[in-house]
Amino acid sequence: MNVLFVCTGNACRSQMAEGFLRQLAGDRLGVDSAGLEAHGQNPRAIGVMDDLGVDIRGQQSTTLTDAHLDWADLVVTVCGDADESCPIVPPGTLKRHWGLPDPARVRGSEEQIMTAFRAVRDDIRQRVEALVGDIDGGNLER
Repeated sequence: MNVLFVCTGNACRSQMAEGFLRQLAGDRLGVDSAGLEAHGQNPRAIGVMDDLGVDIRGQQSTTLTDAHLDWADLVVTVCGDADESCPIVPPGTLKRHWGLPDPARVRGSEEQIMTAFRAVRDDIRQRVEALVGDIDGGNLER
């Protein structure tokens, strides 16, 4: 199964989800991420993932293409913008939506911003763990 995570800029949330799924699934699943635009990787996202031993530096920030959608068996949108703007997925492709807040939009002290990044990261980790359980258990719904 190939899983594609989609968000607005492919800089934070989708990058973190890709990193967690790579770590949890290894070679059992194909995994990629893309954005409605490519904003490059967010250094804070890299940092909070490093805190858990997940290195996402080798991942690429890319713009969503038809080839991504054709490749994917499951598309997971991780923000409202991506959910609303994501093209229609091909027949037979599953789609899930995770409405996650954008930690890059948080304003305040560095500590407040990093707290937001960690909270989103931890939410994503729990969702990816549940997703792996659903995939392994054959519990994905069309």
